[in-house]
Amino acid sequence: MKILFFIVLAIIIFYFIIKAYKNTKDIIIHKIKINNEVSHGHIPKINILQLSDLHLENISISPTELYEKLKDEPIDLIALTGDFLDRKRTIPKLVPYLKILNQLNAKYGIYAVLGNHDYVLRNQNLQLLIETLEEYNCKVLQNENEIIFVQGKPVNIIGIDDFSTKRSNLAASYNGLKSGINLVLTHDPNIVLHMDKYHFDYLLAGHFHGGQICYPKAYHLAKMGQLARMNIIKGLHIQGGKSFYISEGLGQTGVNIRVGSRPEITFHEFSLPAPIIKKVVEAI
Repeated sequence: MKILFFIVLAIIIFYFIIKAYKNTKDIIIHKIKINNEVSHGHIPKINILQLSDLHLENISISPTELYEKLKDEPIDLIALTGDFLDRKRTIPKLVPYLKILNQLNAKYGIYAVLGNHDYVLRNQNLQLLIETLEEYNCKVLQNENEIIFVQGKPVNIIGIDDFSTKRSNLAASYNGLKSGINLVLTHDPNIVLHMDKYHFDYLLAGHFHGGQICYPKAYHLAKMGQLARMNIIKGLHIQGGKSFYISEGLGQTGVNIRVGSRPEITFHEFSLPAPIIKKVVEAI
């Protein structure tokens, strides 16, 4: 009788593992409209593709499959919000994904920030990752900013380095910032709780994987900061009147399964508001 019980239990566990693995192939495409209420008339828009947390050691979509999902969408800018990989041997696997992103011909280019898993790499290996990204026209922002012009409107692309590994430097990220719309890219969204003195119009992040394994809530994320303890782990949110979005990411970490979450591709249609002319006050 005990043997039969364990056989049945093993079959049930096997079934759920297979189903959880299949969930990693069930990619959700979210389309978000920001400031759409002011988008009537000739207000400029920028269409942003956000990909986050590829975790190339555990990703269930090939470069070709990814391209098929992206090729017919209007994309002006590509934002990669960290956690590409955490092994040197995986860096070559990044190249075909970068190649297909280049085929999308995003008008304003490709921008990236690094995440905590990327920083598992050290010294020359980390530099090799950055050089690989930049070789394929991806601008890596480490506590710095760059300006683009969308139909004549200035947009500051602000890349804040990873908060969870204590590499964020808000003062450096905003240094020399010109008046314009502030679009922030970062990996760990917990940084928003420290940005009262730093204006942004929209912020994109990842990091939490939507819990990846939720039963039914992602209790295991409690150690990952205040937002996780507030159960703010995915989707669109507002902090201090400012909008930010947390992607569930494309890949998985630890084990290649998902329960109660799905991999995500996100398209953001961002209508550009009038810029707030405000001097950044540095935190003491």
